[in-house]
Parts: sequence; C-alpha cells; structure tokens
Amino acid sequence: MRKKRESFAMIAVLAVVYFGTAKLGLRFALVNPSATALWAPTGITLAAFLIFGSRIWPGAFLGAFFANLTTTGAVLTSIIIATGNTLEGLVAWWLVTRFARGPQAFERAQDIFKFAFLAGIVSTAISATIGVTSLALEGFAQWTLYGTIWRTWWLGDGVGAVIVTPLVLLWRENPHLNWTREQIIELAFLFLGLFSTVWIVFGGHFHSEIKNYPLEYLCIPFLIWAAFRFGRRKAATATCVLAGIAIWGTLHGFGPFSRETLNTSLLLVQSFVGIVAVTSLALAAEVSERKRADERVQQLVGTDALTGLANYRRLMEAVELEIKRYGRSGRPFAILLLDLDGLKKLNDTHGHLVGSRALCRLAEVLKVHCREVDTPARYGGDEFAVVLPETSSAQAQQIATRIRERIACDGESPPVSVAVGSAVFPDDGESIEKILSAADRTLYEMKRPPLARISRQGQ
Repeated sequence: MRKKRESFAMIAVLAVVYFGTAKLGLRFALVNPSATALWAPTGITLAAFLIFGSRIWPGAFLGAFFANLTTTGAVLTSIIIATGNTLEGLVAWWLVTRFARGPQAFERAQDIFKFAFLAGIVSTAISATIGVTSLALEGFAQWTLYGTIWRTWWLGDGVGAVIVTPLVLLWRENPHLNWTREQIIELAFLFLGLFSTVWIVFGGHFHSEIKNYPLEYLCIPFLIWAAFRFGRRKAATATCVLAGIAIWGTLHGFGPFSRETLNTSLLLVQSFVGIVAVTSLALAAEVSERKRADERVQQLVGTDALTGLANYRRLMEAVELEIKRYGRSGRPFAILLLDLDGLKKLNDTHGHLVGSRALCRLAEVLKVHCREVDTPARYGGDEFAVVLPETSSAQAQQIATRIRERIACDGESPPVSVAVGSAVFPDDGESIEKILSAADRTLYEMKRPPLARISRQGQ
C-alpha cells in the first residue's frame, strides 16, 4: 500500500513538472503552437524513468496530454501527441538502460556518446514523427511545413535530453557540496568568468558588423576548465549556465546565432549548446575515469594482491610515519608481527587454494578487528604485521590475544592458528630495523615449543 502511494505521488509530481515546463517551452513555439525548439520535459521524463523506473509513465502522459490540450483544444490530437511523448521517454529509457548503462551512463565517455545518440537522436524522432503527423492529419499544421516543424520538434527534444537529464542525475548522485576553501574560490572565478564571457557574447555588446563572428567559442575554455578541474557535475552545471544565457540573448536578437527568423536562431543556438554539452560531459568523464585509474594503480602499488591488505612498502611507510609522529608528540606506538601456523602443511595436505584461503581468513580478521588508524599489512609469505598508533605494550598484548581468538573461532575448516609477537617504540627499539627485530624475536619465542622455552629460560 505504501509503495502504491509513493508511485501515485511520483506520477503526480512528474505530471505537474512536465506540464509546467511544457507550457514554458511552448511559449517559444514559433513555427507551430505545438512545436518548440526549447523542450526540457524530454530530459525531465528520461531522468525520472532512469531514477524511479518506467512504472511512472502515466505522469509523463498526463503532463503531455494536458499541456497539448490547453494548446490545441483537441482531445484526440492531444492523446496522440501525449502517446508519442510517453513512447519517446520509454524507448529512450530502454535503449539507455540496455546499451549505455542506465543511470551510470555519464561515468564513461563512450557511454555518454551512446546516450547522446540513443536519447538525443533516435528516441526523439518517435515523438517528433507521431506529433507532427497527428497535427498535419488533424489540420493543425500544413504538410508543406512538415519538415520544418519536425526538425524544430526533434531538435528541441534532443537538446532537452542531453542538457537536462545529465544535470538531474549527476546532482542526485551526489547532492552534497564537499568543497574546500580553495575549490570554492576557483569555482567562483570559473563561473564568474563563464557568466561574464557568455553575457558579453550573447548580450548584444558587440557592434553589428562583428556580432556574427564565431565568438561563441570564447565560452568553450570555461567548459574545459570545469571538466578538467571539477568533473561531470560542474561541467553539466556550467553548460546549463551557458545555455540559459545564450538562449535568452538569442531570443532578444543578440549574439552570433541571431538570424532573420527567431525559430532559426533558436535552432542554431540549441545545436551549439547540444554539441558543447556532450563534448564537455565526455571530456569530464574521460578525466574522471583517468583519475580513477590512477587511484587504482596507486592502490595496487601499496596493496597486497591476495589479501587486500597493505603490502611491505606501505607497511614501511606507516612505520616511518609513526616514528616521525613520535618525534612531534612523544606518543609511543606498537607493532604486531603475526605468523600463520602450519601454512606449508595446509598447502601439502589440502592444496594451495586452501592455504591461500587461510591467509585471506587472517586478513579478514585483521580488517574487522583493527581500528581505522591501524595499518594491517602482509609482511611477506605467511607473515603479517599491524602498526598500532598510540598503543602501549599491555594494549598490544590485548589486541594480539583478541586476534588469536578470532582466527581460532572463525568457523571455517580446516581450523588455523596464529602466533603473535609485539614490540613498542621506542622501548624495544628506536629505528625501523630494531623495532621489527624486537617484534620478530617475541614472535619466534612464542613459536618455540614449551619445553624449549623453559630450557632457554633456565639457561
């Protein structure tokens, strides 16, 4: 019952938003009262379908129906046009989900180009064809103007998809503004520069003799700046700022896209905005993907491939960091060295897969039962280490006991056990070599048979 109420609420919201944005776009319908070059509902509908699923299609249908009914006054024509608009959204949703990874379409450049083709070119032809054909058949449009109306309808829907859908999805993906002071300052300069440049280009500030020069390209460096420095969400936002000012200026007869007819001017500016939107998003996605790859490489450099713990290199870095921290704060730290008992016997008896699983079992215990500030690492072979900041000898012994108990009672077969040695800096050593050597001595002291330990103590 609750899900039904939520579905009805989402349908109602989509219908209201669709109707409101549709009526706003139809205010600029110049070649026909039902065809406009500014059509945000396509992008809103597709974003809603990708977020909530296709079950809310009645919202798009109702919004489109009432928007067209209040425009033409013809019920049958409004139903046909609304059907085309709804099919457009459903087909775009299916194609993007099937071939462009759905809501994750804007993570990779190749998927962004697929999205632009499928949602901005292919699916929008459905609505334009059904809508313009129904208008011509009902006498609301002249057949001689079919091509002009169709192009206007199709381009308006396509640009609405590539501008609005990414903006909605990317802001919904991460609505939080986790910006540093430096990022806020840089963003302020970015958008101030973009706004100023677009305002100059599309604000009628150039002499009529040079206003038709390709000055719109002065805006592109700011989009590249947004893509390289701030990623997909800021690039989509910057594109929307550009689109808003450019369309406003073009509607007032300003800027390089101003032509004899206002509809032609809008088609030109929409084409420009659509192209730069796809380009900037693809560039931002490529940069983000490259950063993720670099982070992955850095992680692999410092991570043990089998267990996922820190490797020897990161272990040494962690120890060096704690030694430097001790020099500033005077707070000691401890190191645990762990040795998995009988790994060779496990490999010989049960196979190397079981032996590798035993190493991973110990690694999982360390991940779960170590603090966030600790650094568990694979020291080498069947040996592990844990760096414990601000930890005394007694606390280190408690942690070692807890680890031994957890691995012994993990419930998997065959059972395994672990020996643990510990040392504290600076009491047991004042360098990396000495502290590790001290921990190693206590580890192998624990691994000695009881009789050998008694004999050694007697000596």
